[in-house]
Amino acid sequence: MKKLQCLVISIISLAATCISCDKFLEEEIIDQVSVDYIYTTPEGLDVGVNALYNRMRQYNAPSGDNSNLQANVFFMAATDLGLHRTWFTPYGATTHTPQNFPKDKWVNAYKIIDRASAIISSARTVSMDNNAKKKLVAQARVIRGELYLDLIRMYGTILLDTVATNAQNIDDAVTYKAATEDEVFGVINQDLDYAVANLDWQVPAGRYGQGVARHLRGKAAMWRKDWQKAAEEFDAIILNPTHDLVDINQVFGADVNHKEALFVYQRNQSLGQGDDLAGGGGFWLGSVFTQRIYEKASGASASAGNEMILDVNYGGQSLGWFYPNNYLKSLYDKTNDKRFSTYYWPDNYTAYIVNNPSHPRFGQPITQPEDNYRRYHWSLKKYADFQTKLVGTENSFKNYMYYRYAETLLLASEAHHNLGNDALALSYINKVRRRGYGLNPNAVSSFDFTSWTQETYLEESARELAFENERWFLLKRLGILGERITLHYRNGDNTSSEASDAINSLTPWRAQYINCPVPQSQIDIMGAAASQFNIGY
Repeated sequence: MKKLQCLVISIISLAATCISCDKFLEEEIIDQVSVDYIYTTPEGLDVGVNALYNRMRQYNAPSGDNSNLQANVFFMAATDLGLHRTWFTPYGATTHTPQNFPKDKWVNAYKIIDRASAIISSARTVSMDNNAKKKLVAQARVIRGELYLDLIRMYGTILLDTVATNAQNIDDAVTYKAATEDEVFGVINQDLDYAVANLDWQVPAGRYGQGVARHLRGKAAMWRKDWQKAAEEFDAIILNPTHDLVDINQVFGADVNHKEALFVYQRNQSLGQGDDLAGGGGFWLGSVFTQRIYEKASGASASAGNEMILDVNYGGQSLGWFYPNNYLKSLYDKTNDKRFSTYYWPDNYTAYIVNNPSHPRFGQPITQPEDNYRRYHWSLKKYADFQTKLVGTENSFKNYMYYRYAETLLLASEAHHNLGNDALALSYINKVRRRGYGLNPNAVSSFDFTSWTQETYLEESARELAFENERWFLLKRLGILGERITLHYRNGDNTSSEASDAINSLTPWRAQYINCPVPQSQIDIMGAAASQFNIGY
């Protein structure tokens, strides 16, 4: 019996987008393959797994401006560290609803889960090298486990189905039943444990390896307060030489395929300019969080125009939809913490140099910007792209680091604190802190923490991981999401000229926002069974 008829997709349609490439960077693209080939041959299984990666990139790193991007940006920016200016309004009474909240996470996750399950089940009958088969299945199981972990953390109450849709069951009667937390985590843990047992540490860029499988398994354990299991998984990553911290200037540098990266979504403009193609489409994150300094009107010359012109060195064409807030700014030691000057564009306007060659002040610091925070506001630099961003567009083809080792260290610190081992907990958090100050992560410093508290941990996590798709989930897991959002998150205004988020409106938090709303289109299909979901909405 199929439970998710509302989410069934055409197997043929998905197969037609499968890309045969080891790292999404090969020259030859196979864009038409048969369903039988996908699920009955060794080569087909490989193509099917590649298609899952392609779908996951669209799910977590979509190209262009769409509701899928909105869904991802919500979890990155609608935290206690963010300031919203425009585009869509998180936590709004008319926007944070089943009708209007981005549906893509729920719908797309179940589509990919269905195809991952098809690969997992069909692999049993494919004749091929057993070790190679296990590695392909392990990658599909990481993806399925990762998506179920995503879903239960986002929505609280979800559906569970590991039986793939096929020609034999597509017309079966449909039952919609909310799964228990034990049932969901049973599947998550089994999938990730299998992956840990069968994946290598060293894998090509754009592939899941043992590091990311253990990282996700540790995260799942943290959600269940299984501190011992979480510590074991994180320690295994830390003790293995595959991953390590890199220099602060390298973390979000031109090439993010480095030792700190547990997993990176690969992009390549020459292999296609859309999500369904091997190279992916133009990615907008480098524009979403960056101010529009080139729109600055103050200091204009009657003959030469504005002081600033569009320049990739200042972020290129930008959007300025979300900014870091004043609370986040207050957490940094602005003199000594290298992250303040590395992860963000300069906060002091005199650091920006007039770049219009026709302007009489060319080469000098800009004059004070007008009170318009779309044009000038402290903004995020992590996703800035100085190599591949297309001139005059928001499109970037820079690879996107999605999981990284610094988060592993911080989560390991929390796990060991909860096990009563603050010495090791401090050792791990101080590695991240020292690197942030430009110091040797393994050498004791005067900036080290000497005691572990939740607030110290939250502040250091904010300094290191702000706007990286982890803060919302961390606050929810700790039971303080609503409290922290109300204290610090701010909704701005698209028309007023407000340079400081301190005078923006408080966030209108409601108790039901602790879980995202299941899309109304899916609720309508479930009928009476929908009462199990969207509690409070």
